Amino acid sequence: MVWVILIALITSVVTLSFAIIRTKWIYKQPVKDGKLGIIAGHIADGAMAFLKREYKILIPFIFFVALFLGIGNKGYIKFQFISFILGAFCSGLSGYIGMKVATASNSRTTSAAEHSLNSALKVAFRGGSVMGLTVTGLALLGLFVILILGTSIFGIDRDSLKEIVFPILTGYSLGASSVALFARVGGGIYTKAADVGADLVGKVEAGIPEDDPRNPATIADNVGDNVGDVAGMGADLFESFVGSIVGAMILGISAAASDKMQVKLAFFPIVIVGVGALCSIIGMYFVRIREGNSPQFALNMGTFGAAILTTLLVLPVSYFMFRNETFNNDSTYFDIFIATFSGLAAGVGIGISTQLFTGTGTGPVKKIVHACKTGSATNIITGIGVGMLSTVAPVIIIVLAIIIANTLAGFYGVGISALGMLLTLSIQLAVDAYGPIADNAGGLAVMSEFPKIVRERTDELDAVGNTTAAIGKGFAIGSAALTSIILFASFQEVSGAGTINLVDTKVLSGVFLGAMIPFLFSALAIDAVGKAAFDMIEEVRKQFRERKGIFDGSEEPDYKRCVDISTKSALTKMLAPGIIAIVAPIFIGFTGGISMLAGLLVGVTTSGVLMATFMSNSGGAWDNAKKTIEADNKVHKSEEMYKASVVGDTVGDPFKDTAGPSLNILIKLMAVISLVIAPMLKNFWG
Repeated sequence: MVWVILIALITSVVTLSFAIIRTKWIYKQPVKDGKLGIIAGHIADGAMAFLKREYKILIPFIFFVALFLGIGNKGYIKFQFISFILGAFCSGLSGYIGMKVATASNSRTTSAAEHSLNSALKVAFRGGSVMGLTVTGLALLGLFVILILGTSIFGIDRDSLKEIVFPILTGYSLGASSVALFARVGGGIYTKAADVGADLVGKVEAGIPEDDPRNPATIADNVGDNVGDVAGMGADLFESFVGSIVGAMILGISAAASDKMQVKLAFFPIVIVGVGALCSIIGMYFVRIREGNSPQFALNMGTFGAAILTTLLVLPVSYFMFRNETFNNDSTYFDIFIATFSGLAAGVGIGISTQLFTGTGTGPVKKIVHACKTGSATNIITGIGVGMLSTVAPVIIIVLAIIIANTLAGFYGVGISALGMLLTLSIQLAVDAYGPIADNAGGLAVMSEFPKIVRERTDELDAVGNTTAAIGKGFAIGSAALTSIILFASFQEVSGAGTINLVDTKVLSGVFLGAMIPFLFSALAIDAVGKAAFDMIEEVRKQFRERKGIFDGSEEPDYKRCVDISTKSALTKMLAPGIIAIVAPIFIGFTGGISMLAGLLVGVTTSGVLMATFMSNSGGAWDNAKKTIEADNKVHKSEEMYKASVVGDTVGDPFKDTAGPSLNILIKLMAVISLVIAPMLKNFWG
């Protein structure tokens, strides 16, 4: 199986090489306008400064957890602390690189939009693709390092993999999850504090357009798009990717099969991940726009093309590895292929469902637009209803994927299904990161006083970006649900929990506590945005009141003050939600026992998936309802109707960009922490 481990290295080198090539191409694109370069520089500096300060806060935390793992574990598993540090480092590095290139792509997209829509799409998408390629490449590189060292020292037989190498590997997933949570929560608080302040005071009170340079919060708003929607999303899917691979490998080595077959099943995830990464690179070349076509069509060509090509290649790969062999009551290579395909299809299905509820021009969004005619209250009521209704289809899709995969290949099938949803992560994340780049490009066009046609082109890209961002969040939620399930199954295996009795009082208590945690977590995250937004609103009002020259352009706003408010709020208020996610499973596990912890995981996964879907989709629908009213001249709109749409959008902002996406990481982090401490709990409870 050494050749399989080498696939991780080869795939990593190929994806990172493409990331380097695209990075060089981005930096070669010209930024001729001096004012554009200066403003873009402020945004890039603000984003990188925030990320550096965030990482400085995380370093002591990483050290403390690594110390806990080194002391708490026995035998060779104590080396888990090394893989934890590596996972945290790779996750942080991928966010840093992705955001560095994204901030460089913003201004270049604006410049390219002067020439054509296709040129602007090309720059924005290639900038986003660096994030996708870097996440996949670094994730696989870290896995290769741990696996090649672990198998070289301890061997590649079934027992050493199950008892030593894979438990050490779980630390890598924990490191990725830990950084991801703080990156998501911190970035979400930052971006929404600035966005809400800029919208409510600038648009509603002062009546100035979005991204108007007279708005003191506009630079902070653009910085927030990068730290929240690029670095945050990248860290989120980095840990989903790693968690699903590790979970599937653990399920494979524990499957009902011969020792030789178990080893094959354990390493199969590495092979199909390599296939998916290479197909994603090919799919990126399908993203081309022709005159008269929508950018959405071009992006769909890339994502669907990569998904179809991956599906076609996974079948022969499955046959090559498992031909004439069976496991789990006669499951064959074709059963494994269908289980993988069920996850891939589920990801596409969730994306389509999300687009139907949040996309511009869809029925639910039109419904919210109509509700704006009677004010903010009806807009908010309608948006909440849309968000709640949007949970139905994704849950049914996830359930179908679980049932199909489990029927064909047992719980290993569920693990492979979860991984199937993430096989084309490189291009999925590229499409998602494209959105904030296009958004920033539009803001820079206004602030740099480019011709109107430039803003129209970037707005067209941005409208598609809102939909791709919503689809990305739906996709992240679906992958979080399946990843959490396989991590839970792995925890059950490692801890020796056996069959979980749902009518046991400890298990039921754990279920209720787990179901409550997403509400507590969301309350803290939304409250943090509310408090930070309050400070931002007061600051913007103060500058408008005291600096009269801002409105006629004779005086420049104090942008740095607003950036500082968002930064301090994000870094101080991200700690409480993060501590809850980390402490809860440890406390319950060591005080309530393994069965109570199992109940906690069931509750937090069920409640968290529903809450995340509701908040992400309602926020996305509110956002595109506002965009529809802004852009569609056919809509019979009034000033009050527009203000109502802005209020709805600001309510949805912390839903879709702070609390909602952070819940994905919450449920996965709690599951992976439980998996990591499972050997300790087994020893503690005898």
